[in-house]
Parts: sequence; C-alpha cells; structure tokens
Amino acid sequence: QVQLVESGGGLVQPGGSLRLSCAGSGRFFSINAMGWYRQAPGKQRELVATITSGGSTMYADSVKGRFTISRDNTKNTVYLQMNSLKAEDTAVYYCNARVRRLATMPFSDYWGQGTQVTVSS
Repeated sequence: QVQLVESGGGLVQPGGSLRLSCAGSGRFFSINAMGWYRQAPGKQRELVATITSGGSTMYADSVKGRFTISRDNTKNTVYLQMNSLKAEDTAVYYCNARVRRLATMPFSDYWGQGTQVTVSS
C-alpha cells in the first residue's frame, strides 16, 4: 500500500508564507511525477504545481512567481513553498503522486488526505 501524508497547512495573513510537505511511504517500485492540487469550497479541484522525478516543474498561472514546488527523491517527499499568499489561495491542498508499485505495473495516481490552508486577516 502507498501512503501520502501532508503537513504544514494552517492559518496565515494575506502576504504571508507557508510551506507544505508531503511524504510518500509504503511498498512501491518508483514515483514519477508529484504535485499539489487544491479545492476551494464550491469549486472543482485544480492543479497548483507539478514536478517530475527529474525536476521539471509546471505551475498554474494563478501561482506563478509566488509558489515554488520542489522534491527530495531520497525521502520521497514533495514540498510547496507558498509566498505572498492571497485570500483566494484559501483551499484544501492535496498531494498527488504517480506511483509504480511493481516494475511490471503501470503508474497509478495516489492522493493525500488534504491539508487546509486559510489566508485571512
């Protein structure tokens, strides 16, 4: 089984910063891309940022220049540094990983349980 455990959410004032972490654990062969998604109340889940195992990154336009995604492959962990936070960044943030459990199996998507980020004064 594969588990993704997120941490680092919380309440922050507009303009502030937070750093999210997501650690993968369990039995698996490899992890390909990892990423962060978010879902605000009444809205669909949306992509925030992704990073491949080689370090290539992609960001939603709404967070470019403010958020930075990174990963530590030795720890199977992905991070999201969020700066200059705005009220519209308020959402539940979910970690995602594309995991191959065995060398002979295709990649499958796994999700964390979500962590709340609230930006409010």
